[in-house]
Amino acid sequence: MRINMRNLILSILILILFASVLNGCKEDKTVEVKTIEVKTDFDKYFRQYNVDGTFILYDQNNDKFYYHNQDQSGVEFRPASTFKIINSLIGLETGVIKDENFVIPWDGVNRQITNWNSDHDLKAAYKNSTVWYYQELARRVGGEQMKHWLDTVKYGNADTTGGIDKFWLSGGLRISPEKQIDFLRRLHDNTLPFSQRSLDIVKRIMIAKDTLDYVLRAKTGWSSRDNEDDIGWYVGYFETKDNVYYFANCIRTSDRNHKDFLKARIEIVYKILEDMKFIKQ
Repeated sequence: MRINMRNLILSILILILFASVLNGCKEDKTVEVKTIEVKTDFDKYFRQYNVDGTFILYDQNNDKFYYHNQDQSGVEFRPASTFKIINSLIGLETGVIKDENFVIPWDGVNRQITNWNSDHDLKAAYKNSTVWYYQELARRVGGEQMKHWLDTVKYGNADTTGGIDKFWLSGGLRISPEKQIDFLRRLHDNTLPFSQRSLDIVKRIMIAKDTLDYVLRAKTGWSSRDNEDDIGWYVGYFETKDNVYYFANCIRTSDRNHKDFLKARIEIVYKILEDMKFIKQ
């Protein structure tokens, strides 16, 4: 009886060992799930400037998203001057403008923004966010080519109704913060359907800050229409020595006299990035 019990225990141990070996040989079918992290403490920056809005930051190496108001990140708004990024690409790719030094003469109309009242090349028009330059660029590209490129790129809703020189300002074009991030990622990764030359030129004119620690490329946007909230954008990405971070900030206000609205678009982004220790100003 004692021998049978010993044999039984030995047999059980052998079975356990065998099962463990088999289990170790099984194929690991674990699927890595993208990390989504909602950062609720970003709200203090929006309250500081008395604006509503949505913010997205994407950390490429860690495949991680940070949000403020994640439930609104898919809502679409007019891109306003953030459209100048793809407008520049289309102008270059179609040959309408040759390079960043291509000059379009000023039409002589005095506008409220003094910096606009002179001849501009592409790099100056991008830096000054000169609306008339990009309106003329769009007219030269034409409706058919413009629609073709927006459909090909899948930029926002690709709606060009409302006039060839107005559709991104007051017409039908809309894009969400999520889609802004997607577009910027494809721009950085050179997977947009444009030549490398066009991509390189646009990346050069997009540089807003170039420091020892990072290079930041970005564009502002502002949509102000009657009976609608003002919409403010700041979108872009910055490269460190070993990572790339993408951001899209979309703020809103119904206060037409909001004196800090335009600077809030940008300053909220920098405050968040500093808070997260990603950059130092």
